[in-house]
Amino acid sequence: MAGLDHMTERQTDFGYQQVAEDDKARHVAGVFSSVAQKYDVMNDLMSLGLHRLWKHFAIQLSGVRQGQRVLDVAGGTADLSRAFAKRVGTFEQTGGQVWLTDINNAMLTVGRDRLLDEGVIAPVAQCDAEQLPFPDDYFDCVCVAFGLRNMTRKERALAEMRRVLKPGGRLLVLEFSKIWQPLAAAYDVYSFKLLPWLGEKVANDADSYRYLAESIRMHPDQAALKTMMEQAGLSRVEYYNLTAGVVALHRGYKL
Repeated sequence: MAGLDHMTERQTDFGYQQVAEDDKARHVAGVFSSVAQKYDVMNDLMSLGLHRLWKHFAIQLSGVRQGQRVLDVAGGTADLSRAFAKRVGTFEQTGGQVWLTDINNAMLTVGRDRLLDEGVIAPVAQCDAEQLPFPDDYFDCVCVAFGLRNMTRKERALAEMRRVLKPGGRLLVLEFSKIWQPLAAAYDVYSFKLLPWLGEKVANDADSYRYLAESIRMHPDQAALKTMMEQAGLSRVEYYNLTAGVVALHRGYKL
């Protein structure tokens, strides 16, 4: 009977592997616990610094202003949280608030320390995006950057992010996507040869960056993610291709 139960477990992707849905979070946790300390250095190397421009674009399109509440889901090392905090102002002065959240303790610890080092006082919570510990209709903006593709049940996570948005609030999803087809062959060489090599040399972990390349290929493309967001109840969903589609920014609203 135990063997039959195992055979009937729902499967999901972990890169190009198939694993039980209940096991994916553990596999992903291993990846990010391994790379947390070198995460920001690797981001700069892998993207030649472009990730900073992608995140800046997301901040600009967020429309966040003083006094608003923002939720940074899978916020990791807090790049977006720090930028949002500058926009909303301090809670004491404006009532603005930015929550930094992540499911991974190692990443969240790095992000919390960065916020404190820069004098940013922001609440921090370790939590699963599929079960957010926040009330309905609470945030003006929810943002997830380079985190959605690692989530086991993306539809459930998107529905949760919509749930905690106020009516009129917006969800931003910044994520790797499908590159312009003429560049696909060169991008494959970069992804499957150079990234693992960089991971080995800089973070002493080639496997985690091989997973990164694979997880990008398994993630829904621009149109498919737009549909998923609409099915989660978001309206006026649109997307912007950045760097020839290496990354896309999706934005949807809760009406």
